[in-house]
Amino acid sequence: MHKIIDKIPTDNIIAELTPDKFLRKTNKGGNEIYIVDAFNAPETMKEIGRLREISFRDAGGGTGLECDIDAFDTMDPPCRQMIVWNPDDKEIIGGYRFILGRDIRIENGVPRIATSHMFDFSPQFIQNYLPYTLELGRSFVVPIYQTTGGRAKTIYALDNLWDGLGAITVLNPDIKYLFGKVTMYPSFDRVCRDYILGFMHKHFPDRDNLVVPRSPLPTDADSPEIQNFFSGADYREDFRLLNNLVRTRGYNIPPLVNAYMALSPTMRVFGTAINDEFGDVEETGIFLSIEEILEEKKQRHILTFSPNA
Repeated sequence: MHKIIDKIPTDNIIAELTPDKFLRKTNKGGNEIYIVDAFNAPETMKEIGRLREISFRDAGGGTGLECDIDAFDTMDPPCRQMIVWNPDDKEIIGGYRFILGRDIRIENGVPRIATSHMFDFSPQFIQNYLPYTLELGRSFVVPIYQTTGGRAKTIYALDNLWDGLGAITVLNPDIKYLFGKVTMYPSFDRVCRDYILGFMHKHFPDRDNLVVPRSPLPTDADSPEIQNFFSGADYREDFRLLNNLVRTRGYNIPPLVNAYMALSPTMRVFGTAINDEFGDVEETGIFLSIEEILEEKKQRHILTFSPNA
């Protein structure tokens, strides 16, 4: 385990956050969203890598390196980095890295994206979906912005990230889908994990096998015991059962898992794989149509953005 690099000087980051990289102001919290990459903002990229490694190690994952920057951050064309910037405290709150489908290269039949070492992609997905997909990864919120006892803007951190994703979809009307993953860490309760996955398998199945894990994580998610547990008449009742079970065991449904499940009733879950390059965290692939995002979420994160404002 390497020592994480020192904080990048704030002035170096501010110098790179120029108006051409500004995306939008957040709907809540008075923060700002920028899009940068390793080439047009190398100092900011280092700080992103530093904060990602801090955040992921804090949760039980991470690369173990001094800074979380990999080949997907520096390839041609690179993944881009969407960050939430707190202009009051002059610091990064969190971020996502992403790549547009039209920028994804196919090498020997395999998409050049970070999930390719964990998942196999069907020809149908590569041909009919991937070119119109926003591939997402490395979502993080800095630890001090994850707890209510932290910074004043803590409660808005995840909401701010969705504001940024909404704006990206508006600026890229060819993008019809979101493809990403949700992470659960080895330290997370096994029973809670299996019930969460069982709930997702029931309500968000991928019946077409568009994407499948190369080595599926062994779980009891599809066992009769867990599937029979979800006896509610609909999604809401099953979710209440799930939430109660997780809470009685002293845990909460991970925030990003919660956020994705609340986005679209037609989301698909692609199964779960162990990411042996990232602290053996458990990655569950998710996929959804932007058109089928719930209207409330569209109003909140997408329709509030005007590229000409």
